[in-house]
Amino acid sequence: MLLNRRGVELTVEERGLLEGAITEVREFEPRKTIVEAGERVSISTILIDGILCRYIDDRKGLRQLVSVHVPGEFVDIHAYPMRHLDHGVGTLTAASVAIVPHEALKQILDPRPELARKLWFSTLIGAAMHRAWLFRVGRLDAVGRVAHFVCEMGVRMAGAGLSDGKAFHLPLTQSDLAEICGLTTVHVNRVIRQLREAGLCIFRPPFVEILDAAALARRGDFDPSYLYVDGP
Repeated sequence: MLLNRRGVELTVEERGLLEGAITEVREFEPRKTIVEAGERVSISTILIDGILCRYIDDRKGLRQLVSVHVPGEFVDIHAYPMRHLDHGVGTLTAASVAIVPHEALKQILDPRPELARKLWFSTLIGAAMHRAWLFRVGRLDAVGRVAHFVCEMGVRMAGAGLSDGKAFHLPLTQSDLAEICGLTTVHVNRVIRQLREAGLCIFRPPFVEILDAAALARRGDFDPSYLYVDGP
C-alpha cells in the first residue's frame, strides 16, 4: 500500500506496523471534503484508491489546488504534529481512504526513530513537490504548466504501479487542470489541443497517453529528481 522512495524503503516490519495502525477504511464519493481547513484533526490518511487533493479557497469561494495525491501516499502525515491544517483535503474522484489515528502513530513512532525519520522524509517530499508546483505556475507558460503536471503524474503513477510509463488513468476534468495549473478552463482546452497536435500527449479523460516522453519533459522543463523515485 505505502509507496517507497529512494533511500527510505520501508522494512516488512515497518510496513506491517503502519498498516496495523489502520483502524478503518472509508469510502468517499467524488468531490467530497474529508478535512476542512482549520479543523482540529486526530487522524491521518493513506490513500488506497482514487485521487485526493489539498486545496485553499479564496474569500469568494474559488478553489486553488495545491497538491494532488495518488494511491499509496500518506496524504496528511503532517497533521500528526500540527493538529490543524491550513488547507482542506478532498476527493477529486471516488476514493478509498485508510484512517490512521494519531494515538496509534505515537505508539509506533516514539520507540522507533528510524521509522519516524522515514515518515518525516515523506513530508519533505511533499514540500519538494510544492516547490516544483510553485516553479510550474511562476515560470512556465500555459503549455509548459500542463506538460510539467502530466510528466509528474506519469512518474508518480508509475511509482504506484498504475502506469507503464506511457499511459495511465487520470480522471481529472479540464476544470481540475485549470485549478492545478492556474489557468482558465478555456485555456486548458486550447493547451490540450496543442499538446496533441505537437505529438506530445493525448489527454482524453479519464486517460492520458504520453506519445513522446522526452519531448514532453523538455516542453515542461521537467526534472523528476524532486520526486525521489527509483528507476527511470
